[in-house]
Amino acid sequence: MKNNSYIQSFIVVLIAGIIWSFGVIPVRHLINVETYIFEYLFFRGLTTAIIITLFLFFREGLIFYKNFFNMGISGYVGSFFLTLAFVGFIFSISKTTVAVTLFMLATIPFIAALQGYLILGEILKRTTLLAMLIATIGVFIIMYNDFNSGGMTGALLGFLAAFGFASYTVAIRWNLETPKFTTVLIAGLICALFSIVMLGFSLQSLEKMPIQNVYLSILHGLIVSLGFMLYTIGAKFLPSAELTFLTLLEIVGGVFWVSVPIFGINEIPSFLVMLGGFVIILAIIYYGYTFDKKVQKN
Repeated sequence: MKNNSYIQSFIVVLIAGIIWSFGVIPVRHLINVETYIFEYLFFRGLTTAIIITLFLFFREGLIFYKNFFNMGISGYVGSFFLTLAFVGFIFSISKTTVAVTLFMLATIPFIAALQGYLILGEILKRTTLLAMLIATIGVFIIMYNDFNSGGMTGALLGFLAAFGFASYTVAIRWNLETPKFTTVLIAGLICALFSIVMLGFSLQSLEKMPIQNVYLSILHGLIVSLGFMLYTIGAKFLPSAELTFLTLLEIVGGVFWVSVPIFGINEIPSFLVMLGGFVIILAIIYYGYTFDKKVQKN
């Protein structure tokens, strides 16, 4: 039964990574993204909060509000760091290439592994460490190609987003009883509140944002919400390092989608970027293969 839960978690988290990979598409189609960052964050955060609220209502009924009283320190810490990830991501991708932002996010498993070891006492399997090493090679290949062209600011903001997401993951595993969906809901509300504060509580700023940006914000909120629904389900049975490692498909997928002509972005990755992405895919395949072998032995 435990192995079945582990396998199911593996699959749903992998799907979450694929869903999140489409998040770069609405961001890249924003009109004057640097001008409307906080407006975008407001609508995306609010959309995320609403969708998670509806999900909890249909799953638990009106008593879902009791989750707010069971958050504990781990829940609120997780919400704070998830908000940091939300904000860091959009600022990073507005200042650099998709490849630089996404492959900075590829450091998430390494940050989570260190935090999981120091804070939760989680043990890293040798196969997981080897898979991370392989993925690291892919990251360095891509960073060698794109770090200078992408700019230091965008890369550092991407790392900030990675740190936030890794810290969120460790926080929700700190106490497995933490109402994880409510943690995401609160992060969405904090993101919206932070944005409206930065806009000086000006509703006119929200009204001035192009309607296309509003729709794209809502679409991105939907993508984020669906991904987190699956990610939080898998969080109960996967260690922090492995949990975040499986979402690396978001990075590879996102770099691929912006190069597909049908989406109208045409941000073509270089040969080295494609090579690095291929190495990361190999790392994920290796991890999945060694995991399957362990399950069969058990």
